[in-house]
Amino acid sequence: MKKIAIILSFTLISCNEVTHSKLGKEYAVQELQETLANPQDNNFVDNKEFIIKDKKTAIAVSEPILFEIYGKSHIEDQKPYEVYLIKNYWVIRGTLMHLSFGGTFLIIIDARNSRVLRIIHGK
Repeated sequence: MKKIAIILSFTLISCNEVTHSKLGKEYAVQELQETLANPQDNNFVDNKEFIIKDKKTAIAVSEPILFEIYGKSHIEDQKPYEVYLIKNYWVIRGTLMHLSFGGTFLIIIDARNSRVLRIIHGK
């Protein structure tokens, strides 16, 4: 009975590995071309509704970008962040410890489409 269970488990695992298919890069190129030609066709992003709806998501979108540019530890040293939703834009800025000198990052992201409008870091 144990042998049957082991064989069945192995068979199910093997089947799961081949159930996903990929369409390939050519299909991705075609999708990109169609999207660039007709950006509003069948697009969830309509620039009316917010995609980034809360501070937690705004930070989750911003941090990987900032970590890549400035380094994870450098950005995390600037916590807690100032995070404000102003009109349709998330304005996120790092903070410094009291009586510290130096600059902090600033990133501005459109809440409707996740477009990064500005990234800077003061000295």
